[in-house]
Amino acid sequence: MKKKSILLVLVLALSSILAACGGYKFEPTLNLEVQDFTVTNQKNEQVRLDDLKGKPWLAMFIFTNCTTICPPMTFNMTEVQQALQDEGLEDYQIVAFSVDPEVDKPEVLTNYLNTYNVVDDSKWQLLTGYQQKFIEQFARKSFNSLVKNDPNSDQVIHMSNYYLVNADGTVVKDYDGATNVPVETIVGDMKALIKESK
Repeated sequence: MKKKSILLVLVLALSSILAACGGYKFEPTLNLEVQDFTVTNQKNEQVRLDDLKGKPWLAMFIFTNCTTICPPMTFNMTEVQQALQDEGLEDYQIVAFSVDPEVDKPEVLTNYLNTYNVVDDSKWQLLTGYQQKFIEQFARKSFNSLVKNDPNSDQVIHMSNYYLVNADGTVVKDYDGATNVPVETIVGDMKALIKESK
């Protein structure tokens, strides 16, 4: 009996060592194809879905006049980017779709980003240059995400998730972007997708 117990302990120890050696395993939880788009970024440059393909990216929905979740979401994304940089990860982008495109012109988005401590703004695409109706439908079809004008204020109702998009333009995972941001998980997932895309 004692030999069996020792053998069991050894087998369990060996399997945990092998699991550790195997490294991080990425597990997708979503499979949503991002719809094609041609929009404008904060530098007044045209951006298409094809321009983002080839590298994984993190997406979010924000707007500059937001008085609730957008400031913490944007700040948290700067923290995620710092963690990505600390890991030496380079082949990714951060994409923020404005849900208030009438107000969020390119220069407004540039000024907004400048208010945050961003380690590398060349990786950020803050997107606008479309109709409100477009972003509401695009968010629903591509990210299964709610975007809706609040009829009683100048605010826009939207979700506070971050979305991980693979190099092929498929949404594969989402995370809380406002409060309990799983930074380590995002970094691990991004590292796995970057490796996968090479």
